[in-house]
Amino acid sequence: MQIIDSGLKNGCQKRIARMTGKIASSSRRAVILLGLLGLVWTNNAYSAAKTILVLGDSLSAEYGLARGSGWVALLQQRLQAEKIDATITNASISGETTSGGKTRLPALLQHKPDIVIIELGANDALRGLSLSATESNLRAMIGAAQQAKSKVLLVGMRIPPNYGRDYTEKFFAQYATLAKQAKVALVPFLLDGVADKPDMFQADRMHPLAQAHPIILNNVWSGLKPLLAK
Repeated sequence: MQIIDSGLKNGCQKRIARMTGKIASSSRRAVILLGLLGLVWTNNAYSAAKTILVLGDSLSAEYGLARGSGWVALLQQRLQAEKIDATITNASISGETTSGGKTRLPALLQHKPDIVIIELGANDALRGLSLSATESNLRAMIGAAQQAKSKVLLVGMRIPPNYGRDYTEKFFAQYATLAKQAKVALVPFLLDGVADKPDMFQADRMHPLAQAHPIILNNVWSGLKPLLAK
């Protein structure tokens, strides 16, 4: 009886071991499968080719910089490095105002961009244009882009304090207000991390040097990346 019991015991132990091995193997396969599914989902999030329109002023038009060193050019490199299929049309012009951007935008929207980045307003302030006009123009551009089924990333700006505290604060606040009301993505301040570093600016003290543009890109990227995954 002891021999039989021992045999039965050994047989049971072997069957249990085989079952345990199968369960462990199945678990490993399940983990691997879930991992692969995760990779597929991540890739699919960015699988559809995107088109991005940048409508900005000299800060986006590489003013005073060698071609390919501005944040828009660096953005194209970032997209390639992230393996995100997206192309950029940089329609930025030095000296552009919100009025000029509003006038040019309808023709640009005929190309059906998936995302429109609006980086305008600083030249309005430099020219002493009213806040109400700037806000109205920005609102019109956001509305036109949304009507064209484009996602919008609004880029905020600050102006020097010598324009008066009341004006400068209202100017800056209008971007957040518009973004909230229109329900669009916002980069609070394009030059965050740059504006307080004089050595990062060109001789005019208005336009950043090439070394500042990777920082500028990171500011834009934080608002842009979620839009690329939608």
